[in-house]
Amino acid sequence: MKIVIKIGTSTLAHATGKLNIKRTSELCKTVSDLKNAGNEIILVSSGAIGMGVGKLALKEKPQDIPTKQAAAAVGQCELMYTYDRLFTEYDHTVAQILLTGSDFTAEDRHENFNNTLKRLLELGVLPIINENDTIATEEIKVGDNDTLSALVAVSVKADLLIILSDVDGLYSADPRKDPSATLVEKVYGVDEALLSTAGGEGSALGTGGMITKLRAAQICTKAGCDLVIANGNAPERLYEIVDGKFGGYTRFFAADKND
Repeated sequence: MKIVIKIGTSTLAHATGKLNIKRTSELCKTVSDLKNAGNEIILVSSGAIGMGVGKLALKEKPQDIPTKQAAAAVGQCELMYTYDRLFTEYDHTVAQILLTGSDFTAEDRHENFNNTLKRLLELGVLPIINENDTIATEEIKVGDNDTLSALVAVSVKADLLIILSDVDGLYSADPRKDPSATLVEKVYGVDEALLSTAGGEGSALGTGGMITKLRAAQICTKAGCDLVIANGNAPERLYEIVDGKFGGYTRFFAADKND
């Protein structure tokens, strides 16, 4: 199975911006085991700006573009160092790919990206993708890694995209405001009515929120790829997701699939 896993900032880091060592270690161990089982895995990892905030001892996520880009530059080094160290323990080689929106819209650049990614997978490498926040401007940025992960999943014809975040999945209402809200485990089709139910932005250190996840689900399911939203607080849940078991997360089914 070809699987893209998007890892949100809230999964990797504490609210301080510092690395959540225990959770990140468990995540890399689980991903390594799934790869050992024969799955092709691509990671789309947030966290560069958040980890840069921690590394630079900033009090909060910066709002101005130069400081955001500086934090991303510092944090990306820390992020890849961490992944390289942890995955090396399980004998997996990682590669870094930094993208902007034009890498999907410009035909030649998109082809080069696909060729590189295909070759990395053939060589048994674990690609780790992030948006190139150090140079991305409003005109060329994708904007959030939920959308980026969906574009990657469609590009590589993935079977499944798993988005790990700080929420369990899609709820019938906002669980922070409505105690009667229930988790929706299975979704067939993402329309404008469903998109209109989503709230605003995500965590203090991250970007996006449920709306970007629903848009990612719309992109993936139309292209024949399932999408799962799950809480990243328990990386071992990835086993159940890959095995197709249900409980505690939301799965959006591809347009051409039935339950």
